[in-house]
Amino acid sequence: MLVKQLADFVGVTTDTVRYYTRVKLLTPAISDMNGYHLYSADDLRRLRFILSARQLGFSVKDIHSIISESEQGNCPCPLTRKLISQRLEETEVLFKETLALRNRMQSALVQWDKSPDGANAEQVCSLIESFVDPITMEAKNEQ
Repeated sequence: MLVKQLADFVGVTTDTVRYYTRVKLLTPAISDMNGYHLYSADDLRRLRFILSARQLGFSVKDIHSIISESEQGNCPCPLTRKLISQRLEETEVLFKETLALRNRMQSALVQWDKSPDGANAEQVCSLIESFVDPITMEAKNEQ
C-alpha cells in the first residue's frame, strides 16, 4: 500500500507515516518503477505498535530500543518496563512543575485583579514586574 493508504488506514497524516519512515521506524520497500514507498502488512502492524507506544509516552529513541531488542531475539518487556518507569518519573516532575506554574498564574490573576493597568517609561508591563509569588515569598521568609 502507498503512504496515503497506510495513513488513512490507521487514521494519521501522511506526514506522520513519512516521519516514522524517515527516522527508520518503518522500512517500506521502494518501487523500482516509480520510487514510491510500498508499505506492507508488517509496516501496518509496526505503525500501530509505534502509535500505541507514543500514546504511552515512549520517545522515538525508546521505540527504537524496544524494537531493536525484539529484533535481536530478546524479550523487550524488561526494557519496556524500565523505560516506562523512567518516563513516569519524568512525567511526575513535569506535572509538579506544571502545577506550580498553574498556581503562580492563579496568584497573578488574584494580584492583578487589585492592580490598575498602566506602565511607565521604565516598565514594560507593571503587572508582570510587580508580581510577587506567594510561595517564593513564604520560602524566603522561612529562611
